[in-house]
Amino acid sequence: MKISIYISALLLVTLITSCTKVIDVKTANNTGALVIEGNITNVNGTQTIQISKNVALSSTNTYPPVTGATVLVTDQAGNTYPFTESPAGTYTVNQLAGVAGNAYTMSVTTGGITYTAKSTMPATVKLDSVTSKTGPLNNDKKEITVHYQDPAGVANQYRFVMYVNGVQVKDVFADNDQFNDGKYVNLDLYESDIDIYAGDIVKVEMQCIDKPIYTYWYTLSQQNPNGPGGGVTPSDPPTNISPTTLGYFSAHSTQTITITVK
Repeated sequence: MKISIYISALLLVTLITSCTKVIDVKTANNTGALVIEGNITNVNGTQTIQISKNVALSSTNTYPPVTGATVLVTDQAGNTYPFTESPAGTYTVNQLAGVAGNAYTMSVTTGGITYTAKSTMPATVKLDSVTSKTGPLNNDKKEITVHYQDPAGVANQYRFVMYVNGVQVKDVFADNDQFNDGKYVNLDLYESDIDIYAGDIVKVEMQCIDKPIYTYWYTLSQQNPNGPGGGVTPSDPPTNISPTTLGYFSAHSTQTITITVK
C-alpha cells in the first residue's frame, strides 16, 4: 500500500485554486529517499515489507522498487524470520502470525546501511459492527460508522482502513481512547475521497496499533486540508525507523467487516 493523504492545492500553488488534490506522501522534491512500509499482523499467512524510492511531485505514481535488500524480522523470543523478495521490492514471509503483547524488530539492510524498527502488537479490541447512515446534507450520499467497546484502564490506539467497491479510500483514519476510555464507541469515518451510495459494498479494516504507529498515522490525518486551522503544511510523519527514513514498521492486530450499504 502506498501511503496517501489529502492536501489543499493552496499548499502547492499560491492562490491558484481552492480545490483539493490527492497526492502521495512520497511525492516530495527530495527524490530518491528510501521508503520502507512494513506490517506484521496477527493473521496467520503472508507478512509483507515493501521497499521503494520516492519520486518527484511531477512524476507518475510509479515508485522504483529497491531490490536485493536483506530483510529480517525477529521476535522477543529471539526467533528470526528471513523475508524473500518477489516481486521486485516486495519482501514476504509465509505462515507467520504475530502474537498480542509480543515485540517485533525489523531489520532492513540496503545500500550498506541497516535500518531497524521495533513495534509491539496490542491486544485485539473487537470490532462489533459497521453501519451506514445518511450524510449531513441529507442527500443520497452515505456515511460509515464503526462500533466497538474500548477496554477500560488500557491505552488503546486504532487505525481504520476503508474500501468502497474494492477501492481503498485514501483518507487516513486514526483514533485513540483519550476521551473514550472504557466507553462504547460509535465512530464516524468521515471521508472525502469516494462518494458512497446505497448498494455499495464497503469493507472496513480495524487495526489495533501501538503508540508510535498511531502518532505516524495521526500526523498524516492532520495534514488533511479540512483539519484544524485548515490543515497543516505537509511534512514527513514521525517514523519509528532508525536511521530516519520514510515509512514505518507496524505490528498490529487486524479484523474486517464488510457490509452492503443501505
